[in-house]
Amino acid sequence: MSYQNPPTTPRKSATFDDYTLSEIRRAAATGIYDIRGGGAKRKVPHFDDLLFLGASISRYPLEGYRERCDTNVVLGSRFAKKPIELKIPITIAGMSFGSLSGQAKEALGRGASAAGTSTTTGDGGMTEEERGHSSILVYQYLPSRYGMNPRDLRRADAIEVVVGQGAKPGGGGMLLGQKISDRVADMRTLPKGIDQRSACRHPDWTGPDDLEIKIQELREITDWEKPIYVKVGGARPYYDTALAVKSGADVVVLDGMQGGTAATQEVFIENVGLPTLACIRPAVQALQDLGLHRKVQLIVSGGIRSGADVAKALALGADAVSIGSAALIAIGDNDPRLEAEYNALGTTAGAYDDWHEGRDPAGITTQDPDLSARLDPVAAGRRLANYLKVMTLEAQTIARACGKNHVHNLEPEDLCALTIEASAMAQVPLAGTSWIPGKGGF
Repeated sequence: MSYQNPPTTPRKSATFDDYTLSEIRRAAATGIYDIRGGGAKRKVPHFDDLLFLGASISRYPLEGYRERCDTNVVLGSRFAKKPIELKIPITIAGMSFGSLSGQAKEALGRGASAAGTSTTTGDGGMTEEERGHSSILVYQYLPSRYGMNPRDLRRADAIEVVVGQGAKPGGGGMLLGQKISDRVADMRTLPKGIDQRSACRHPDWTGPDDLEIKIQELREITDWEKPIYVKVGGARPYYDTALAVKSGADVVVLDGMQGGTAATQEVFIENVGLPTLACIRPAVQALQDLGLHRKVQLIVSGGIRSGADVAKALALGADAVSIGSAALIAIGDNDPRLEAEYNALGTTAGAYDDWHEGRDPAGITTQDPDLSARLDPVAAGRRLANYLKVMTLEAQTIARACGKNHVHNLEPEDLCALTIEASAMAQVPLAGTSWIPGKGGF
């Protein structure tokens, strides 16, 4: 009687997984690199790898219904005559008109204003929809200088000089031709329908000395009224923060690699930059070494999703956070009810890789007038305001549980880490120990 070995289940490679194989085949067939929107999809240490240590006997918690926990924040108090005062420490990141529809920009302004916070223009200039519905508007000053003019600089409430972005530190942005409508082309002084790529660096400076000169120019244009932010992508956060501060920044915006983008090479999104969690403590250390922590404010962005993420960023030393992708989801982007239409685009709701195509069925990341008309900016703004309210309440809940009467009183001592990697990045002890990798203990 012969014996036959039972069949084994074929084993696929962890290195050459299905997605990698499909990318090799796509590259071989087309000869071009892949472009997409959104942020990094690879798993990296993030805020989920941290936990709060709530109060018990050694710490006294606050009663949620009777004891206050404040959330206000002042940004730009270093030099500006008119610093920004926000009710909540959550701001809306820069996302351009061109990348987003006019209706989406209006919705962001409405939602932010209802929540008592700011929104940001993004590349391509200031739209009337956004200025008209944003009680506090930050104007982004980017390497492209698209749409930049002194009048709008003065109309803004703050100016954000963008040196880098978390999804592509060291790289410029893209806007494909199908999203360059007549209006976008006019605002950016570009030909309609032609792919546009923004510069990776500002044309009139090559280092921090030139940045200092540019900040002085912006202060003179705005009569020293407006706070000047400097935004950097997460790459060398200690040195970039220190140089931004020495150049005269009122606020430093630090964007980790989980931050999104309208469009760039996927190889960039997935392989350049630092996780947001790894950026915060070096930046805070730079501010502390200069004696300016809390005097120059730090805004952290890149993958912020919940009030817990907000609280953790603040506990690590940030003054505020900024959200982009989450804000778009809140106003209706990639909604599963539109799954069939996303499938027709060759993607799926929740993949967030169609932003560059300009055919968004939700009417958000598009310039198609029929599609953008689908978005009701009033209803969408209300959804964003609700989301910001929930995030704020969640952060307050955690702060009270840790015995804090202001969310800014959260501190690293309130945290522990679940993994060695997160412990090393956040510089808080591994759960159940007093050990921080590289710092001794047990």
